[in-house]
Amino acid sequence: MNQKKVMVVFGTRPEAIKMAPVIQALRQQDSILCQVTVTAQHREMLDQVLKLFKVVPDFDLNLMRQGQTLTEITTRALSGLREVIQRALPDLVLVHGDTTTTFVAALAAFYAQIPVGHVEAGLRTGNKYSPFPEEMNRKLASVLTDFHFAPTETAKNNLLLEGVPLDKIFVTGNTVIDALLATVKSEYSFENDIQTIIRDRKNSRMILVTTHRRENLGEPMRQIYQALQSTLEMFPDTYVIFPVHKNPKVRKVVTEILGSHPRVNLVEPMDYEPFVNLMARSHLILTDSGGIQEEAPSLGKPVLVVRDTTERPEAVAAGTVSLVGTEFQGVFSELKRLLGDEEAYNTMATTSNPYGDGQAANQIAQIIAGKKVWR
Repeated sequence: MNQKKVMVVFGTRPEAIKMAPVIQALRQQDSILCQVTVTAQHREMLDQVLKLFKVVPDFDLNLMRQGQTLTEITTRALSGLREVIQRALPDLVLVHGDTTTTFVAALAAFYAQIPVGHVEAGLRTGNKYSPFPEEMNRKLASVLTDFHFAPTETAKNNLLLEGVPLDKIFVTGNTVIDALLATVKSEYSFENDIQTIIRDRKNSRMILVTTHRRENLGEPMRQIYQALQSTLEMFPDTYVIFPVHKNPKVRKVVTEILGSHPRVNLVEPMDYEPFVNLMARSHLILTDSGGIQEEAPSLGKPVLVVRDTTERPEAVAAGTVSLVGTEFQGVFSELKRLLGDEEAYNTMATTSNPYGDGQAANQIAQIIAGKKVWR
C-alpha cells in the first residue's frame, strides 16, 4: 500500500497532551504513516507527556534554552523544521493550537509547499495581544492552513468570518477530552505529599489553582492571590493546592502573599496524569490556563478564569466557566459566590461540556485518511 506520510509537529506539554490521541488514531489507519517531530520548546514538561502516552519522536530538535526569547525560538525552530521537512518529505504537516511551534511549523510547511492541517483551529479573542503571543500564532497558522479541525461551531464560525472555505473546516470536538478520559482514574494514588494533603483535609473543599500567563505577571497576579487569601479567611473549610509555575516572577509573588498561609499548599508543577486526577478531586478550579477551561467541565468542576479575555467562549456561554478578570473584587466575589451558594455551584458543576465526547482524534484521523489528494 502506498502510504501517505503525515508529520505531526509540536513543542510544548499542552500540545503533546492534545496530539497524543491524534497520533494514536493516525497510527491505526493503514493508509497513513505517522511521523512525530518535536521542537521541545518546553523540554522537561514535554518529556513527561511523551512517556505517559508512549510517544517516541522520529525527529527531536531539542530547542529548549533557559531565558530564550520568542525571536530565538522562532528562528531556531524555522531552521530546524526546514531541515526535518526536507529529509522526511511528508505529504501533510499537522500542527496544534497556538504555540510558536504551531506557527513556525505551518510556515516551514508552506515554504516547502506541503499542505497543513491545524488541530484546534479557529479559537479567537479578537485582541492580538491577549493572550500573547498565542492569539497571533493561531491566526497566522490559520492563514497557512489547508485543513482546519475546529473543536466547536463557534471556532468554525470564526474561520468562516475570516474567509476560510466551508469545505476546508471540520468540526470534531477537542482532542483534550480524548486524552483526559483516557487518563483520569477513580482509584488513582498520588505521590505521598499530595496524598497526605488530601487525606488530612478530607472534610474540606479543595481549590486547585494554576497561573502562568505573561499578561498576568506582576500586579494582576498579586490581586488574584490576595483575593484567594481573603477567600480562605472567609471559608475555613477550604484549602488550596497550587502547582506553582517555574517562572521566578510567578514564584516571587506567590511566596510573598500565600507562602505562609497554613491552608495553602505550594507544590512543584505536576505531570499531566497526577494533575488531571487532582482536578477530578478538587471542588473548584481557579486558573488562567486555556486547556483547563476545556477539561474541567468534563469532570463536573466549575472553573473561574482569571483573565480579561478567553478564546473559549463556548464554555462561558454554556455556564461551565466564569471569566472573572484579574482584579481583587471580581475574583473574590466569584469565589465567594461559588463557595457560599450551593445552587450556583451545582448549576456550573452539572452543565454539559461543549467540547465533545472524546472521539475527536478518531474523527480527525478518518478525515485525513479519506483525503485522496493533498498536493
